[in-house]
Amino acid sequence: MMNYSYQCLPKTHFLKVSTFHPFFKFNPFPYTNYAANTTHTHKTPSFTINCNLKNVGKKDLLSQKIVLSEASPPPLTQDNDVPSTSKENKASNGLFKKLSKRVLQILSNLPLAIGEMFTIAFLMGLGTFIDQGEAPEFYFQNYPEDHPVLGFFTWRWIFFLGFDHMYSAPIFLGMLALLGASLMACTYTTQLPLIKVSKRWSFMHSAEVIRKQEFSESLPRASIQDVGTILMGAGYEVFLKGPTLYAFRGLAGRLAPVGVHIALLLIMAGGTLSAAGSFKEIHVNKFSMDYYESGEVSQFRTDLSLLNMDGKEVMRKTISVNDPLRYEGITIYQTDWSISTLQVLKDNEGPFNLAMAPLKINGDKKLYGTFLPVGDVNSPNVKGISMLARDLQSIVLYDKEGKFAGVRRPNSKLPINIDGSEIVIVDAIGSSGLDLKTDPGVPVVYAGFGALMLTTCISYLSHSQIWALQDGTTVVIGGKTNRANFLRHEGPNTNALKVYLIDEFYKLKCNRSCNSSLLPVIHTFNNVFK
Repeated sequence: MMNYSYQCLPKTHFLKVSTFHPFFKFNPFPYTNYAANTTHTHKTPSFTINCNLKNVGKKDLLSQKIVLSEASPPPLTQDNDVPSTSKENKASNGLFKKLSKRVLQILSNLPLAIGEMFTIAFLMGLGTFIDQGEAPEFYFQNYPEDHPVLGFFTWRWIFFLGFDHMYSAPIFLGMLALLGASLMACTYTTQLPLIKVSKRWSFMHSAEVIRKQEFSESLPRASIQDVGTILMGAGYEVFLKGPTLYAFRGLAGRLAPVGVHIALLLIMAGGTLSAAGSFKEIHVNKFSMDYYESGEVSQFRTDLSLLNMDGKEVMRKTISVNDPLRYEGITIYQTDWSISTLQVLKDNEGPFNLAMAPLKINGDKKLYGTFLPVGDVNSPNVKGISMLARDLQSIVLYDKEGKFAGVRRPNSKLPINIDGSEIVIVDAIGSSGLDLKTDPGVPVVYAGFGALMLTTCISYLSHSQIWALQDGTTVVIGGKTNRANFLRHEGPNTNALKVYLIDEFYKLKCNRSCNSSLLPVIHTFNNVFK
């Protein structure tokens, strides 16, 4: 085989074949004369070689045509001939790759990820300590500037950092995003390459290389086929190629860490989705109350309509205590009730809407009251008619001196005269106490936790690899595992390779399907690659 190299031709490598029969004698082109005559132009000879390739195995002659060159290749260019835009693009691409690699190295740093997790845990604990979603006055009173907590922490810090709504605050969501980026970077730079390497199966053709593995042993008077049979019985994937063997087990243990990272990302995504929430319009159609015979409130109900963003009703339900409304991550509970407004007619004028205010009384019973001015409303000592109600059934009225005047039911249309004024109770309007929880991220969080538990258990499976080579009548075997037990020392300088083969060997021995001379050595292979 001949190789000729010219400066104007790219170097050509010929594949070695069994027999090469040229039909002619090849004369190399005189490079010195050619170079002297190519000062301004480049010319390349175009020629064809017809030859026969003989395959020794089949002894057939195959006619081949090998075309070395059919057109003049582009001349070699110097750096000065390269366009500046091309240089700039290459430089920018190289800079971008270096920057991306550097960012991935920083994000995949384990101490950084641990610090991010501790920071998130600290913020979550702080969110538990600081009451969430309260009115500003609450924080003014509990975190005043004149008596700061820990000497510096006041309501200004809470509002500035968003600690009054911690789990939707930018600092908390930013830390979640940073941890997610670290997990993805670790998966990309560490876990995925490990999986690619683990999926490759290769043979070792050198006994010395096998002996350099973490665990190695020599099996005298053994057959590599018997070793492969035993490993297959132990659950290994076995590959044989001539005198060499490769086997592995527990590849799922390598895949599981990626699943753990994905599960953590799902949990964080669900938490972020829950913090963002969603919006639907709620319309209260009717509020009603049921009473015992004694007059006490037994149950209160609210007829609700849930509207989408277009104002279309998507669900309607009457809820009560312990019977909430649930729709696409939105849950509405019936928690409380009150009386908000009293409608009255005064001397056939109105109706007037009088706001009812809760009054403090002993015990857990409720009492609401309102006031209808009589006379000069601009007087500093204005007087009027007082109205009290425990529920929506009856209204108790008092004159301007505080004396009992009578009781009227709403919608009874029965007037009552108090201090020269005719009063009619038109209606008592109740208000429904609802607890709305919109948490669309709950299914995602549950799915993430389920995947986390499953992949964590799978990750404890050991990924074991075994190589073997038939060296005469001896089988040299070695292996490694990512979760091996420590080796027991059988002698001063002897490390015993322990592989889970003993049980399967006993079965094969009983079936007379493998060499019994393996038994003394296989006893040393127990419990490492379990």
